[in-house]
Formats: sequence, structure tokens, C-alpha cells
Amino acid sequence: MNDLIELRNVLRDFARERDWDQFHSPKNLSMALAGEMGELIEKFQWMSEEASCHLNDDLRFEIAEEIADVLIYLIRLADKCEIDLMDATEQKLQKNRLKYPAAKVRGKSKKYSDY
Repeated sequence: MNDLIELRNVLRDFARERDWDQFHSPKNLSMALAGEMGELIEKFQWMSEEASCHLNDDLRFEIAEEIADVLIYLIRLADKCEIDLMDATEQKLQKNRLKYPAAKVRGKSKKYSDY
């Protein structure tokens, strides 16, 4: 069984048990996702590049919680929109392979349209 499907099902049950499906419209979930991303971004906001690569245990725990919140809302949003995250990700990765051929972009950070 796919771990992502299992997690989606757990999240469905969690929302159903609390009668939260009524609040979990795609609009509301996308806004909640944006809010959680903001909380994640805030953890890194004034950090140096170096510091962001070497987190202490307390900060790593806080960041893990924010990442989990982002994942929860992302999975709920995909579920409500009837989007298979694994399929959508594979399709996007295929598209990105064409836009960003490794031989052409290796070690570069420019957008594909700037090459």
C-alpha cells in the first residue's frame, strides 16, 4: 500500500471524526496551506544560508512540525480536488526534465526561459 494513500485516509478519518469536512473546501485548504507555509518561512526568515543548513535540535523540531502542517494541508487539498499527488508529481517531474536538461543546467540556478 502507498504510504501517501494511507496518510490521506488517516487525514480523511481525522477530519470526518471532528466534522471538519464542512470547512475543508479547496479554497479554505489552500489558504490554510499558505498560512502554514508562512509559519515555516518565518522559522528561516532572518537566518543566514549557513545557519539554515545547521539547525539545532530545538529548531529542527519546530521546523518539522511546520513541514508536517504543510504536508497535512497539501494532502487534504489534493484529496478534495481529486488529484493524485504521486501522479501529478511524476507528470511535473517529466515536464521539468524537458525544461531543465541536466547537461544544460547542471550547477546553474537560472529559470529555464533564461537559457
